[in-house]
Amino acid sequence: MTVEIEGVTLHLAHPDDLTSQWVGQDELMRQLLAAWMVVNDQDLPMNPRLLGKPGVGKTTLAYAAARRMGRDAYILQATMDTRPEDLLVTPVIEGEGRLRYVASPLVTAMIRGGVAILDEGNRMSEKSWASLAPLLDNRRYVESIVAGIKIKAHPQFRMVATMNDDASTFELPEYIHSRLQPQIFIDFPERDEEYQILRENLPFAEERILRYVTDFLQAAHAADERYTVRDGINIGRFAIKLKSLATAHTHEVEALELSIMQVLGEEALRYAGRTRHTTS
Repeated sequence: MTVEIEGVTLHLAHPDDLTSQWVGQDELMRQLLAAWMVVNDQDLPMNPRLLGKPGVGKTTLAYAAARRMGRDAYILQATMDTRPEDLLVTPVIEGEGRLRYVASPLVTAMIRGGVAILDEGNRMSEKSWASLAPLLDNRRYVESIVAGIKIKAHPQFRMVATMNDDASTFELPEYIHSRLQPQIFIDFPERDEEYQILRENLPFAEERILRYVTDFLQAAHAADERYTVRDGINIGRFAIKLKSLATAHTHEVEALELSIMQVLGEEALRYAGRTRHTTS
């Protein structure tokens, strides 16, 4: 699909289609949707950021909120190497030396009135963030130096940035920090919610395995470990595959413990011992 802006043809990105579902934690969904609301003709949507440990479901929440609003979601993965043109418009050389201008997922969302999810945004440098400054205030546009055009955001456009709270990230410049509000913190889910998330993502798992992995994760959370439900899904999935090659029920715990060790490392087994009663 293409659009023409100021005489320049832009090739648009396709929306993302995730299979994961947001389970529970309705208050977080309410806060995100509230930030995106427009309550008056003079009001503007806010640009929230979702903060939390890797794997707690920040991207899943953002995607689920977009779909709840009936909007397409466009995910742009930020890295330390992300350049302004990666965020906006990238030139691609076609045959006979012609240039093709390709809109990023973010710019595509701006044009089509979708939701842009800037994933792990605090891995980007200040130079890249600076290119988004006019989009994040009441101007709501970006300027592509590469294509030589100004792109205005559709009234239905919404944006959210997800950010990990680990050390391998940049500090946000203050002028960006003030534009990315409110901050919505996502913590580990409660036991029942964590179990429901595992069941949603592993519908083919036996009850014993789901309970075992839930207990393992809850024990790790209580010790302030950074293991997340994403880790739990991988543990459960690998254990099910290992168990399928076994010949006796007694191999179930062995499969789970081997899966924990292979996914998270041997030190994680300290929390496995607390869950053995659930599979007996």
